[in-house]
Amino acid sequence: MIEANFYIGGHFLGSETRQPVNNIYSGECIGTYPLADNDLLSMAMAAADEARMPMEQLPVYRRAEILDSICLALKAEEATLSETIAQEAGKPIKQARAEVMRAEQTFRFAAAQARAMEGASIRLDAAAGSESKYGYFIRVPVGVVAAISPFNFPLNLVAHKVAPAIAAGCPVILKPASYTPLTSYLLSEIIAMLDLPAGGFNLIYGSGHEIGMGLVRSEAVRAVTFTGSPEVGLEIARNAGIKRLILELGSNSAVILDKTAALDTALPKIVSGGYSYAGQVCISVQRIYVSEEIYTRFIEPYITSVKMLVSGDPSDEAIDVGPMITEGEAMRVESWVNDAVADGATVLTGGQRSGAFYEPTVLTNVAPDMKVMRREIFGPVTCVIPFSDFDEAINMVNDSPYGLQAGVFSNNMDNINKAIFGLRVGGVIINDVPTYRADHMPYGGVKMSGLGREGLKYAIEEMTDIRMIVIQR
Repeated sequence: MIEANFYIGGHFLGSETRQPVNNIYSGECIGTYPLADNDLLSMAMAAADEARMPMEQLPVYRRAEILDSICLALKAEEATLSETIAQEAGKPIKQARAEVMRAEQTFRFAAAQARAMEGASIRLDAAAGSESKYGYFIRVPVGVVAAISPFNFPLNLVAHKVAPAIAAGCPVILKPASYTPLTSYLLSEIIAMLDLPAGGFNLIYGSGHEIGMGLVRSEAVRAVTFTGSPEVGLEIARNAGIKRLILELGSNSAVILDKTAALDTALPKIVSGGYSYAGQVCISVQRIYVSEEIYTRFIEPYITSVKMLVSGDPSDEAIDVGPMITEGEAMRVESWVNDAVADGATVLTGGQRSGAFYEPTVLTNVAPDMKVMRREIFGPVTCVIPFSDFDEAINMVNDSPYGLQAGVFSNNMDNINKAIFGLRVGGVIINDVPTYRADHMPYGGVKMSGLGREGLKYAIEEMTDIRMIVIQR
């Protein structure tokens, strides 16, 4: 049983108002957490604001040492963190374990980037009239960062917000998803043991409407990093005022297989990319465009592979697909699939719900305007669409309000180049699925998929301002 608390200004604080956290699979209570009110929110913002100068003055080598220490502590607590993620998020234990290892890597990358952060000199005498001047710029912390994280990666997506803030010298206030508060609390216990300035890291819990939007509207907050839905992202943009926004807002990610695709390589990657964590991944495979010339060779083994996925208790090592985060989310997916079938789609496998479990499902005969194609389904459902011309496939991928990442399986350089320069997405992944992400690469999208970039170097740039220095000789 984990009794989570707030962490504000270097101190753990409790509350009489507490909420239970239940094991998604068994329903057993595994912990509790407190809910913040406006007074607690004000306290956290004041603590972070007071930490601005101590964080800015913290030498870079100390920031890096702290980040390295967090990495080592996460490694020491891998078993506890993995099991907590499996229980509160419903993520299969082998995938939870992989997330913890990625989070360790994310903090390690942040430490390296903190040490590598630099400015540049500017040849001012390139401008007529500036012959007697020289200049350079440095990067300085933007100020307090509000980090609003989702449930689906309760440790690594928190790391992608907290680690660059510390590296940049910014105080951070973390508000994790209410579905997964315990993992963030375990991280706060690790950070509390280190000599980060008081208020440099703060943890609060509460509703997105009250606490999350309170952070967004605050004049003390100078940057907001958020992962979630486009609807909430738009609301953040409307309310934030003039501050930095890093918004990762999901996708209906697509993969293209042309006639030269190596199916033995592509098939297992697409199955994993479509159904890991029950499809509750921002870059989960949702739309699969297959050349008509290989469609039959693809679809039969693909259906067989999807049918072999094992659903059940996330704590079981043999499980591939756990429950969705709530039964309500599984019911939403069920409704979208039923709507598609009513409009002419065909279920090739799956299509049934049991409580919070939704069967791994494959659809075909889908139309571009169906919700299962147009919107982010965020569930274990993929749609398979044949195409006759590669340019047509690119156009179909681009016919989307989203643009996070896309995958292309091909051994044809002309098609690969067409994809690289023709796909309107933030990342084009060649001979792999759009679900691929290395934690140090620039990661983010275009269109409704968001603003700004994660990836440690790029997030640090988002969380710092350029200060130009001009000197008269």
